[in-house]
Amino acid sequence: MAAGNANFDEILSTTLKNYIPKLTDNIFSARPLFYALTNGQTIRRISGGANIVVPIIYGTNSTAGSYSGTDTIDITAQSGISAAEWSWKQYAATVTINGIEEAKNNGEAQIIDLLEGKIFQTQETIIENMNTMLFGNGTGNGGKDWMGLAALVGLGNDAGGSSLGGIDATDADNSWWRSQVTNQGAAALTVASMATLYNNCSVGNDQPTIIITGQAQYEAYEALLDQNIRYTDTDMADGGFQNLLFKGAPVTFDGVLAGEGKLYMLNTKYLQLVAHSDVWFKPTPFVRPTNQDAVFSQLLCYGELTTSNRARQGYMYGILPA
Repeated sequence: MAAGNANFDEILSTTLKNYIPKLTDNIFSARPLFYALTNGQTIRRISGGANIVVPIIYGTNSTAGSYSGTDTIDITAQSGISAAEWSWKQYAATVTINGIEEAKNNGEAQIIDLLEGKIFQTQETIIENMNTMLFGNGTGNGGKDWMGLAALVGLGNDAGGSSLGGIDATDADNSWWRSQVTNQGAAALTVASMATLYNNCSVGNDQPTIIITGQAQYEAYEALLDQNIRYTDTDMADGGFQNLLFKGAPVTFDGVLAGEGKLYMLNTKYLQLVAHSDVWFKPTPFVRPTNQDAVFSQLLCYGELTTSNRARQGYMYGILPA
């Protein structure tokens, strides 16, 4: 097999590297969940470690209180601070150009046009697949999938195993490590049931920041509103997403939840997408296998979706129409 065109490979590698910032911007602005996790929130970037460690505060300090004069001040050592530990997960996509495509596009402009088409295809595939994965429970692909809302927020506070982030939510002492769950019992969505779940997720001014459901449930909520009073969140609307407000939180829909009768109330203050600072949609150089008439580059990504407070997250299921 011919060694190939080194200039062709260099143009490919340079063009792909330069396109990566645009690729990641396109990916994380394409779906409501991505947008909610990254708009106004900084992806947490860390350089390594055996695990991803997320600090958690679950109790109060019992030594805090008033005193008078020479009263003894309580110095009892305090618990109530812990940490959830998450394993690093990996994600990859490959951009491949075969020999005949190379032969037909041997000018620099043609090479760039060809690669941009390949990148767009890869980008759209990542958007669909990663979005689906982040609504899952992390058990897909033999447990290699990243954690998703079905585990972090969804039904069965121990979804994906009795230990989530290294904390057993089924233990009575760990009731603080459970999300707020409502079974609508195969009944229609109501404002009252939404309000109860919203309030269960709220403490003072710490409230859900986005509500994501299926299209049928979104339309059911829309039908509950006064025809003349339908407020929207301007940031979500500017991002291109249809939305209606509920108690100040934008309500929107995602096709992943079509037909499932589910609704998530999320507080993104406590949901964090963690990225490895050195490997986040990082392209490898284009290489030529010895047994294929092609060149390929891999886009590699290390990270995980984590939470530091499940009690501020809400999940409703069994909603009609499904």
